Amino acid sequence: MDMQLIFNYLSELSENNNREWYHLHKEEQKEANAQFEVLLQTLILEIGKTDKSIIGVIPKDLTFKLVRDTRFSHDKSPYNPAFRAHISSKGKLPVPVGYYIMLKPGNQSFLGGGLFADVFKDATTMVRDYLVENPDEWNQIIHAPDFQKYFTVKGTSLKNVPRGYDKEHPMAEYLKLKSWYLEYSLEDQELLDAELFIEKSVKIFEAMQPFNNYLNRALEKFQMPSR
Repeated sequence: MDMQLIFNYLSELSENNNREWYHLHKEEQKEANAQFEVLLQTLILEIGKTDKSIIGVIPKDLTFKLVRDTRFSHDKSPYNPAFRAHISSKGKLPVPVGYYIMLKPGNQSFLGGGLFADVFKDATTMVRDYLVENPDEWNQIIHAPDFQKYFTVKGTSLKNVPRGYDKEHPMAEYLKLKSWYLEYSLEDQELLDAELFIEKSVKIFEAMQPFNNYLNRALEKFQMPSR
């Protein structure tokens, strides 16, 4: 795959974030997107060696659009100059949680995992209840050397432990959260060598697998709200 082609297209889109330029360079967009899907397929095969749940998912079903929803944003730029995807057994749905990748120029790229969406109250409750019932496993996961090498747990947090949970519970810090996710930031230079980038990405995604597995057990009975 041509990582330089991906990076060049996104860099140019960032500098020319307007509809006229975007439509004039539609072919370049298709070529860059095709290379991104090749990257995703390679990651699926490599991560799938240790996480069989993602084998068979189709790269084009995992990606997000470049077009931005600007209705409620001060930034009216029509496009997000980033290629993004969520690799999981059910594609880009937030649950089950999986492996998130964003390639964006300006040292804004990152690899992620866990539950990013904090708008699903049922999911938040399921994870909180599971944390209360399984604190030892959680602590074992987040204090593992490979985990601590790459991650700290992030998430949208309340000021206080929510009603219905013990304020003095050993997991109080995590019970305040409405989402539980991981991010590993990447420098632009790290994106250009495809072989090294894939090798590093697979290593990082494998390090987050126990975290993802824990959350997916907590979310086993979650159902996405119907529209």
